Order: sequence, then structure tokens, then C-alpha cells
Amino acid sequence: MTERKTDAQRHHDPTVRGFASDNYAGVHPEVLAAIALANGGHQVAYGEDQYTEHLQRVIRSHFGQTAEAFPVFNGTGANVVALQAMTDRWGAVICAESAHIHVDECGAPERVGGLKLLTVPTEDGKLTPELIDRQAYGWDDEHRAMPQVVSIAQNTELGTVYTPDEVRAICEHAHERNMLVHLDGSRLANAAASLDVPMRAFTNAVGVDVLSLGGTKNGALFGEAVVVINPDAVRAMKHVRKMSMQLASKMRFISAQFEALLARDLWLRNARHANTMAKRLAAGVRSVDGVEILYPVQANAVFARLPHDVTERLQKRYRFYFWDEAAGDVRWMCSFDTTVEDVDGLVDALREEMGR
Repeated sequence: MTERKTDAQRHHDPTVRGFASDNYAGVHPEVLAAIALANGGHQVAYGEDQYTEHLQRVIRSHFGQTAEAFPVFNGTGANVVALQAMTDRWGAVICAESAHIHVDECGAPERVGGLKLLTVPTEDGKLTPELIDRQAYGWDDEHRAMPQVVSIAQNTELGTVYTPDEVRAICEHAHERNMLVHLDGSRLANAAASLDVPMRAFTNAVGVDVLSLGGTKNGALFGEAVVVINPDAVRAMKHVRKMSMQLASKMRFISAQFEALLARDLWLRNARHANTMAKRLAAGVRSVDGVEILYPVQANAVFARLPHDVTERLQKRYRFYFWDEAAGDVRWMCSFDTTVEDVDGLVDALREEMGR
């Protein structure tokens, strides 16, 4: 075929930086190169390609010999597919009140997945066996949705990180009550980098049954994956994925990205850098009088409380979100491409606005 020039144009200023979300970052060059490498020629569609086949070996190197990856389009899709495959129609999922599946997925687990979320208030976004027991009851009560799954997030929605022992305690507690454990791992790499342990240390090694594995926030263009660690925990995963509109026809391009991230250490390099930038940001913010850091900075998120007028002025200089507008709480996220200059610029701008 003759190569033709395109009329593609850049429609944004690549020098503009922000701290609203690690989803705002672009694609890591090594991931883009992997996509290009997977392009050209024909490969069997719907996951029967060689890239998805090879991805299974990479996934097993991280999550054990029983692990199998089911690539999907996005994080909500991963969570809905996983939880739907783990529950019966009368089933319920216990999660933190602040969990992403509860507050940020537009009711998709309940409306699309057809399950009930049983939420528990937490101080730091983390469940414990004692907190789980607030909702883990009534299995024989036909008037109540049956608790079948405990879902935790690593990192939590508040940026905190479970230790392997904490995850093990949750898994043992859930399994003793014939419940399964799902882990929402959209930022799983950041947790491993924070703890300085392999991802297996707080997943398959401690009893997690199924996890949603994030790629987009760690440098991918698009795509996440459901990783089934315990094959007995799910039913008809392939059918549930298709029924939930998460089966990619050109799946090789999702799988190639995960291979680029996971086959070597790119996932860890990206996560470590994002975490380091968040710690630098937190240290800078703490030096500004009148600003309060709300939660331990354990990964790539910083939560703070600012005067409302300061936030509104600062948002005109750097994009970021209110977390709780009534309380004045904000969230700053760092990504694999956040620079020292980005962080120091935000801290300087914050100090300037606080001094007005």
C-alpha cells in the first residue's frame, strides 16, 4: 500500500500541565511503540491473537500459575465484569463507603451488574474484618441481598495502601464466611511501588480471588484487565465480558500494552516516579501555612484542605478537582510524566495564592 499523508493536527497545548487525574497524562512512549509493533498484518480477533496468548504468560509470572487475564476497555467495565461473574443475581458486594465502585461508577455495578452494594464507612478508605462484619450477615434472610463478595481497592480511593498482612486478614475473614475477595487495582502498580513488594505479595499470595488490573493510569492508551486468580471464583467469564460490551475485537492492542508494562519493569518505573512526585508535592504543601494534608500520602495522590477562594484561583492556573467542595477538600494526582518543575510550580502557586 502507498503511504499517504494525513490531515491530523494537534488541538492542544502540550505544555499545559495539571494535577486533576493520572488519566490526563498521555501514553508512555514504550507503550506507543508496543502498539505500533503489534500493528500491521492480520491477527485473529476477539482475543485469539498471539499478543493476548503471550500476555497470559506475563500475567502468570506476576499473579501465579492459575491466573488468567481478560482484557477489557476500561476500569468500570473491569469492575462490573468481575463482580458480575463472582455473584449470583441475589448477591451483594461489601465495600467501603468511599469505594470507586460506589461513588464514581454511576451505579454501573448495580444497574449493569445487577448486584447490591453494601457499604461501610471508613476513616481512611480501608476495610478491616471488623468493618466487614457490619454488613456480613443475613445469608439465609430472603429479604436481604446475600453478601457474596468483599471488594477492596489498592490503592484506596483516598490514596491509602493496604499492607499484605491487611489484605491477608480480609481474605481469610471473607473466605471463612464463604465470601470471595475482589481487588480493584486501577492503581495496583502504585501500591506495589509504595510497599516495595511485588504485586503478588498482596494479591495471589494472600488469597485475593479476582482483581481488576489497571493500565490506563500507569501509562497505557486504553484498556484494563480482569485477572482471575482463583478459577473457582467466577462463572462464564467470557460470556459475562461479551454480554457487558467489554469484548474488544482488536484485543491485540490492549494486550500489547500490558505486555509492554508488565513484561519488564515499566509498570514499576512509572509508578515509582508518580509516587515520588506525590511525596515531593506533599512535602511542599506542608510548608505552606494554612494548608492541611488530609490523609497519609502513600501512593500518587495528595488530599488537602484549602480556603474555597484559594482553590478557585489556583484552579485557573492548574487543573485539579474539588474532592469535597463543601469542606474545601481537594485532590492532586501525580502521574508517570509529572515533573519536578510541575510540582514545584504548583507549590509556588499555592503559596502565592495563600498569601493574598
